[in-house]
Amino acid sequence: MRAIVTGASGFVGHHLIAHLRDQGDEVVGFDRSGSHPVDITERDAVHEVIADVAPDAVYHLAALTHVGESWQDPNAVLRVNVEGTRNVLDASRDAQVSRVLVIGSSEEYGLSARLGTPLTEDSPLMPATPYGASKVAAGFLALQAFLGDGLPTIRVHAFSHTGPGQPNRFVVPAFAGLIAQAARDGLDHIAVGNIDAVRDWSDVRDVVRAYRLLVERGEPGEVYNVASGRGVSIRDIAHQLMAIVGVDLERRTDPDLVRPTEVPVLVGDPSRLLAATGYQPDYDLDATLRDVLANS
Repeated sequence: MRAIVTGASGFVGHHLIAHLRDQGDEVVGFDRSGSHPVDITERDAVHEVIADVAPDAVYHLAALTHVGESWQDPNAVLRVNVEGTRNVLDASRDAQVSRVLVIGSSEEYGLSARLGTPLTEDSPLMPATPYGASKVAAGFLALQAFLGDGLPTIRVHAFSHTGPGQPNRFVVPAFAGLIAQAARDGLDHIAVGNIDAVRDWSDVRDVVRAYRLLVERGEPGEVYNVASGRGVSIRDIAHQLMAIVGVDLERRTDPDLVRPTEVPVLVGDPSRLLAATGYQPDYDLDATLRDVLANS
């Protein structure tokens, strides 16, 4: 299979390209940097690359993905995540791509988690962050491309995932780095934001396997949760990391680390994914956290 991965130089893109190549796929990755420098907001450049490659599948990962940072410049988030997605979809339609996987987020569900968890693909979309709103819009563009243009899109609501190589501005590697550094320096505390939020954690290496399985076996026009079905609080993540390192640090709240709005619980039901693909994770949370710490 010949595939294009947008957002190729990102955390998930790096792991996805490695997995696709391990499976024997021919992969072209593009991003704002690298061998194929393309900004997805530049319509003509996106059309040119996708037309030239003529892929069987497009994995659309490219986005501004940091939830907290989306409050700082929501217009940029909308431009990249919505306009950029429109460009990728239009170019894929013109190139007659056989499958387009559009990666969304559990943040699209937002406050609907208050209605009960785990969330299914039929749960209402109630985004509480600019990032979540941008992903709702991108997902509906993908649905419209299927219904209106016949483009075989498959949408994903990806729940929280982490693993080796994730930038330390994200919560798990941030905690791992703080805890490892505190242990080295003999400190007795770390600064934290809201650590009571509960998220559904998967290993990025499992997540990218799910993405390829969905391209192979998913139903065009459908949306799938990529999730574990289990919720773990940020507090428990910090506790597990400290237990692995062998320290017990005081957690001191820093107001600068608290987001304007925090969705308290986001846990997904992966039943539709499992039924369609047979997906099962290879990594448990302890193994994932140990691998993140090894990179800290």
